[in-house]
Amino acid sequence: MRNSKPLVGITYDLREAWLAMGYSEDETAEFDRVDTIESIAATLNALGYEADPIGNVRQLAQRLVNGDRWDIVFNICEGMHGLGREAQAPALLDAYEIPHVFSDSLVCALTLHKGMTKHVLRSAGIPTSEFLVVESLDDLARLDFAFPVFAKPVAEGTAKGIDGSSKLRDA
Repeated sequence: MRNSKPLVGITYDLREAWLAMGYSEDETAEFDRVDTIESIAATLNALGYEADPIGNVRQLAQRLVNGDRWDIVFNICEGMHGLGREAQAPALLDAYEIPHVFSDSLVCALTLHKGMTKHVLRSAGIPTSEFLVVESLDDLARLDFAFPVFAKPVAEGTAKGIDGSSKLRDA
């Protein structure tokens, strides 16, 4: 029998788990360390909740299929594959009607794709810096603003995929 404390699940991508599955240091650069998850769980417990570390989206899916449920989920799951990877955990939780903190699946999917985010902002009248989504070298012919430009992967977070060669001074 469960105690009376609200049960808070925690979804996350543990870097060491993905490394153990054969993924690279670069592919797992944004993922969490064990001590981060332990700190979140300890804080939730200290605040009077019962923390239940779940893991990544695959582990979440298995737990849901097994019948596990939570009062709310603290979601910091990044996902590994696809443009909607950050939306996967929120979408699963929505399908099972389990509330979760942070952004919903639409916001997660939209904001991961930098070009789509800029299009939506511009359509709402919010100014953004000039940009061009480059999917092939032919797209560079549409570049109509001055160098230098800054190149960033369209669907990576923080500084993943950015280094000294990201500032382009010419075509």
